[in-house]
Amino acid sequence: MEKIIISGGQPLNGEIEVSGMKNSAVAVIFACLLVDEKVTLKNVPQILDVDVALQIMERIGCKVSRPCVATVEIDASEAQGGRAPHELTDKMRASYYLLGAELGRFGHARVGMPGGCNFGVRPIDQHIKAFESLGATVNESDDIVEATATRGLKGGNIFFDVVTVGGTMNALIASVLANGNTEIENAAREPHIVDLANFLNTCGANIRGAGTDTIKVNGVEKLHGCAYAIIPDMIEAGTYMVAAAATGGRLRITNVIPKHLESITAKLNEMGVDVAEEDEAVVVSACERLEHINLKTMPYPGYPTDMQPQICVLMCLASGDSRLVEGVWDNRYRYVEELKRMGADITVNGRVAVVSGGKPLHPARVRAVDLRAGAAMVIAALAIKGTSEIEDIRYIERGYDNIVGKLKAVGGQIKKIEVPENLIYEG
Repeated sequence: MEKIIISGGQPLNGEIEVSGMKNSAVAVIFACLLVDEKVTLKNVPQILDVDVALQIMERIGCKVSRPCVATVEIDASEAQGGRAPHELTDKMRASYYLLGAELGRFGHARVGMPGGCNFGVRPIDQHIKAFESLGATVNESDDIVEATATRGLKGGNIFFDVVTVGGTMNALIASVLANGNTEIENAAREPHIVDLANFLNTCGANIRGAGTDTIKVNGVEKLHGCAYAIIPDMIEAGTYMVAAAATGGRLRITNVIPKHLESITAKLNEMGVDVAEEDEAVVVSACERLEHINLKTMPYPGYPTDMQPQICVLMCLASGDSRLVEGVWDNRYRYVEELKRMGADITVNGRVAVVSGGKPLHPARVRAVDLRAGAAMVIAALAIKGTSEIEDIRYIERGYDNIVGKLKAVGGQIKKIEVPENLIYEG
């Protein structure tokens, strides 16, 4: 087992380059199953979720290679459906994209229930609704989802009952090779949905409207290989933006799309933090006094739920009481108990958290209870004078490419060490 040790209280100054987007990369990797020619993906983040996705692709018969850093080649011409091992699909939420990919390619899919971070009930009922709208029959057991379209998928109308990012992406993956036209209504609008659509279109798909709430897909007979670069990760960028503000530093964060960061920038500005936009970078300069705010997470283009734990740390450092409302998931406040170990004053009632800021914080031994919560622990430890320890860092490494190295390069006193399992903190 490994843990992260941080000696905090030092400002972060310098430049950090953002890697490719996790949420886009994993979907695009599974979508490569639809293509029976070689695909070259660039700007692929080196994270655990990508490693697991590539292992799954290899186990179902794809040829996978990494010719250089951040580049992956996938040849799915000899792939076979229904072979994904459950011990791998159980490690990541995004393994459900294999359902849409196998169904679209083979007319049959059999995949273990997805795993990933646990912050509330995360059903796949909207995914199933999409597959059924395309003519598939879907059966669920406790740990397996099986979908069949004996005569192939047919275009249809998909209307989501709620805005669902994963459901929208799975509907796109499943429908590009379906016979006829598909219309996806009440679609999510996140940048990684647009990226997936752009990738599929580069391979020969016919998708219009990605990034709006109505997406139209004209089914095609075949997709061809291509070279494609994954977009920058807006959540990684946002995490480093908050880290600059929390530590009283100044960071130039490169390889970003500033428009994707507008909701994060707006809230940092409201707290008094200066954010200057460049063509493909943002420069974040801390302020002398952080102001309290009210914030509600929402689907894009609202403030992202994946940036909720990080901004909560900044609220702890701000003056006055801040109010945080989680508008997406039911149980995303498990990390609050870890922040309380550092002296944070936070009261949670359902989806609402009231953060009494400006209270003295102290270093502590804490856990990363999920991916973004782990990033919040890193930010808190960097901001607090003294030495903190963060355990269960496998969650952090699921979604952050070389976070220790990147932070060390801008002045963070941070290191990763091996630790015997019998010494791991249990709470």
